[in-house]
Amino acid sequence: MSQGSFVRVGDGDRKLTSYEVQLLLANRGQPHEDEAAVPGTGLADLDPVLVEALLTRLRTRRPYAFSELDDISALRRAKVLVTDENDADVASLGGLLALGRYPQDHFPQLVLTFVHYPTPDGSDLATGERFLDNVVAEGPIPVIVRDALIAVRKNMTRRSVVHGAGRADIWQYPEAALREAIVNALVHRDLSPDARGTQVQIEMYPDRLTVRNPGGLFGPVTEEQLGEEGVSSARNACLLRILEDVPLPGGTHAICENRGSGIRTMINALRAARMSLPAFKSRVSTFTVTFPNHTLLGDETIEWINSLGEHGLSENQCVGLAILREGRQLDNQAYRTETRVDSRVATQELRDLLARELVVQSGNRRWTRYQLAPALMPDSGVPTGSARKRANRRGEILAALGDGERSRLELAMATGLTDQTVARWLRILRAEGVVQTTEDNVRNPATRYRRTGQIALDD
Repeated sequence: MSQGSFVRVGDGDRKLTSYEVQLLLANRGQPHEDEAAVPGTGLADLDPVLVEALLTRLRTRRPYAFSELDDISALRRAKVLVTDENDADVASLGGLLALGRYPQDHFPQLVLTFVHYPTPDGSDLATGERFLDNVVAEGPIPVIVRDALIAVRKNMTRRSVVHGAGRADIWQYPEAALREAIVNALVHRDLSPDARGTQVQIEMYPDRLTVRNPGGLFGPVTEEQLGEEGVSSARNACLLRILEDVPLPGGTHAICENRGSGIRTMINALRAARMSLPAFKSRVSTFTVTFPNHTLLGDETIEWINSLGEHGLSENQCVGLAILREGRQLDNQAYRTETRVDSRVATQELRDLLARELVVQSGNRRWTRYQLAPALMPDSGVPTGSARKRANRRGEILAALGDGERSRLELAMATGLTDQTVARWLRILRAEGVVQTTEDNVRNPATRYRRTGQIALDD
């Protein structure tokens, strides 16, 4: 099997490594590496402060299971301690990683590394500078999380972003999003023997920050489902169960909730900061989260949107335009994910962008995609920040009406405009008293329109 298994990559096949084959086989069921006994360990290898905090929370939050047990029995039930082949109490791998004094005595590579690179490609070849900072976070997982956040925070800067009518100073990356990414990488990493030589890695570049852990997504979860309510699967179930009752050093909040809410918390923190959502990439042997280093609605983007001359755009629509300006794909689902609106509102707002001729549509139904109108594309030749005169379609609509009556569909065919654009300008002309309908049901495409004799206003 390890000599003849392949994975499709692009237009070709790549042979799977023996580690990847074994990982795929292990993922058929629930892995139990976190419950494995660690020989030569015992209660003395656990941090008494973390152990006491765990026992207190267990007896408070889960009294039925733990209130009547002594300390050793409670630690056994929580699978912090397990019985080895000699019937002695030893630490489980999950218990040691969550509560150990120094787990790296037994597993030197189960650490987190943080490297801050000077250029988007890594080292600066011109100066020979390899990195700006290099930190190894070790100890139990609660301490690794704390020290990793300290290292990232030390290398971050603050910036000013637009929020409604004012401004706010925020960190380069929202700390809540970073914390969830770091915790997820540590608790969902592959703990099988073949992966214990690989660290969790954080790489910081001028244009992005990446968090990577060994072991791809586990169970039925896919990249597309990440962040959806009710979607969760735990590779290290025992470790997660322990850590939901272990607080961060110096705080009262647990390391993780074990409720499948980590990715949603990450996404919500980025939305609140009006930043691009992270890119998730799952491979057989690795899982990567990449945070782009920019805001969707920064000064330059706001200036560009204002230059379009469109009044009445919602903040959600501004976010949609910013996404398209970055060159990213936009459809109804992506719009909902970024803006947190339901499908009905997303459809209405996207149709309005079509009617304003700011975006164009390709495909239909589930394959519908949107992109910037050609005149707004970065390579259109229009200088960034220059004003765009809004298309005034009054004259075309009125000329097509003439002295007779026409339906919306007939007007679209006569002018070559989209149905959404014709409908929008008919609403404007009706509000100005320039045209009127022959019946009250304006939603009916067959409803006919005629001129009233009033003069259309300038755009």
